[in-house]
Amino acid sequence: MSSALPTQINRSGGAASAAPGPIRKLSKRQKAAIVVRLLMAEGADLSLAGMSEATLAELTRQMTTLRYIDRPTLQQVIEEFLAEIDGIGLSFPGGVDEALSILESTMSSEMATRLRKQAGVSAQGDPWDRIGALGLETLQPVLEEESVEVCAVLLSKLKVSKAAELLGALPGARARRIAYAISLTGNIAPDVVRRIGLSLASQLDAQPMKAFAEGPVERVGAILNFSPAATREDVLEGLHQQDEGFATEVRRAIFTFANIPSRIDPRDIPKITRDVDPAKLITALASASGAAAKATEFILANMSQRMAGSMREEMEALGKVRDRDGEEAQNAVVAVIRDLEEAGEIFLVAEED
Repeated sequence: MSSALPTQINRSGGAASAAPGPIRKLSKRQKAAIVVRLLMAEGADLSLAGMSEATLAELTRQMTTLRYIDRPTLQQVIEEFLAEIDGIGLSFPGGVDEALSILESTMSSEMATRLRKQAGVSAQGDPWDRIGALGLETLQPVLEEESVEVCAVLLSKLKVSKAAELLGALPGARARRIAYAISLTGNIAPDVVRRIGLSLASQLDAQPMKAFAEGPVERVGAILNFSPAATREDVLEGLHQQDEGFATEVRRAIFTFANIPSRIDPRDIPKITRDVDPAKLITALASASGAAAKATEFILANMSQRMAGSMREEMEALGKVRDRDGEEAQNAVVAVIRDLEEAGEIFLVAEED
């Protein structure tokens, strides 16, 4: 900190000489304003983003009333400030949000959420930072249930990519109403936006914690994705007899090698094949039969003719592939597709009914 005050005080050699004169009596708020002004004048990298709106307003008011400070008074303020800094051994966060931001990496997300609920929504920090970090599945119900005015503020505070994805998942009429409401948010006061954020954060924190991040359909679908084909069909048949609706949803959630022609954009094939181990890809293509054989032709048709020809030669040289090796290779291709989808590099086409 002392390096930012070279022209005013020398901590090792004592105070610089100054003309004698009366020293003004100042409040702590006035002294704080003087220190901030001096640090800014000295070019210090000073961030006030962590201050509350009320504190920033008071700082601004003090800076407009001080006018000028004589050198003896300035020197005394600096000495007091440096003495306080020297006396601080360790500082602690001032609120639950700040404390959890330090400790969160050392505990489970369930514990962090539980502590936030027990403490209530903190008035410190920006509630929109927490809301913006939530997943789409958590924010989607808010857009479906809240007023269009609140939804307009919510979308305006989110990253553009996330806001676009949420808006695209809404029915057309609802999406149009919210989009129009966004056009009316130009003059909304910052404190109103903050109160909306605190209210939404409080509602979202009040929701009961889930033991699983994904729903039962997604969990069953993910398991069956990488199960042997015979096991997958047997389980789906059993689910169909027990609960036809659930079985239908699970079947839609499943993505297998055979689904590639109907769910993958042809332009994404080069990106997918580039990330798959070449030996696994050849084995997967050569082993495909029945409905999965269409996936092989789809993949070969959407790459360069030279590469497709080379792969056909390697498939022919490989000969007959064991079922177990073929399924393992096809699952490897599916795993790459899932990874690319999760990273947002490709998007699966919706399955038509």
